[in-house]
Amino acid sequence: MASKTTSTSAAKKTGTSKRGAKTTRTQNAEKGFTASSTLAANLQAVLVDLLELSLQGKQAHWNVVGRNFRDMHRQLDEIIDDARAFSDTIAERMRALHAVPDGRSATIAAATSLPEFPAGEVSTTETVDLITERLEATVGTLRDVHDAVDDEDPTSADLLHAIIERLEQFAWMVSAENREPAGR
Repeated sequence: MASKTTSTSAAKKTGTSKRGAKTTRTQNAEKGFTASSTLAANLQAVLVDLLELSLQGKQAHWNVVGRNFRDMHRQLDEIIDDARAFSDTIAERMRALHAVPDGRSATIAAATSLPEFPAGEVSTTETVDLITERLEATVGTLRDVHDAVDDEDPTSADLLHAIIERLEQFAWMVSAENREPAGR
């Protein structure tokens, strides 16, 4: 018992945890539910894909050309805004669960499930297909982690539900641009 007290006291004095990570005096002072490493990793996977979706959406936004340019340009802004807002929601949820989100560019590039967006100008027709693919890939990540998240933290799963609903709506709306009416 004395060694635990000693190591805790030493950690408080030096500002380090048992794992060597820097801490603050009030870190995790609010107690409450703490995410497991699996829950944190699942939410991190969602965060990375949402951040990448917003970055690729901006790349498309700047470089889309062709028919219906203005509509596509504006629709991309909606997707970007929602992806950024959703990424913030997930990152803040992670912090509320005492997990540490990582939104650094190197982390995003290494961990995203989204394919790389092409460089240069891209036609509106191709942009529709590329953005639809990325929306669906992001939804795929959300659906892949959903059940494990729900098992551990239904509140976080509720956030995933809202994100899935909106991104699937975007995928439908964007992909409709290149579709022909069924049965004609």
